[in-house]
Amino acid sequence: MPSRRLALGLILIAPLAACQSRGPQTLAQADEAAWYTGSMPDKPFDVPLVDTSRLDPKYRRQVVRYTGPEKPGTIVVDIDARQLALVQDDGTAMQYGVGVGKLGFSWKGQARVGRKGTWPDWRPTTTMVSLNPDLPRTLKGGVDNPLGARALYLYQGSRDILFRIHGTNEPWSIGEQMSSGCVRMLNEDIVDLYERVPVGATVLVKRNGKYRV
Repeated sequence: MPSRRLALGLILIAPLAACQSRGPQTLAQADEAAWYTGSMPDKPFDVPLVDTSRLDPKYRRQVVRYTGPEKPGTIVVDIDARQLALVQDDGTAMQYGVGVGKLGFSWKGQARVGRKGTWPDWRPTTTMVSLNPDLPRTLKGGVDNPLGARALYLYQGSRDILFRIHGTNEPWSIGEQMSSGCVRMLNEDIVDLYERVPVGATVLVKRNGKYRV
């Protein structure tokens, strides 16, 4: 369970991330320690485990029936539903709750997993630095890093489009539209997804039922 010092660190670092929420602290954050029930062994850091009973049931990891046309192995992110589905080959999908970007920051379209990162470092974009020159140029990976335990980096062709599917140290943001654009998952969920998908997997990000611009 995060210590009081770690909890404070999470709150202080949260506004720094390209894919992190912005704005005043919410009531959900005020009882931050209550969101955690323990930890899952991982390297080089253990993964804090969330009390998922605090989430709406539709945002908990679960196997659901899937009737869409996408091929098995495809990741389908539904921005409006705040859900991510990994299509399986038996007419089902592994479904996870996600947090998404605020209106105007959410990307939609087709991409692929260009690379994967374990406890990744965070680096601000050029635009972010121009808006806030005091931002650190690199934040090392760890429990207090806004990208969480894992990240999937999305590419179109050979170009990193700067859109990520990643973990979060703000579990109360799952199901919300509050980040600066990327798709965030519980740390234990992004670890699960990371193990299931290879580099090269297709990712479809839909808004208003469509992923094509």
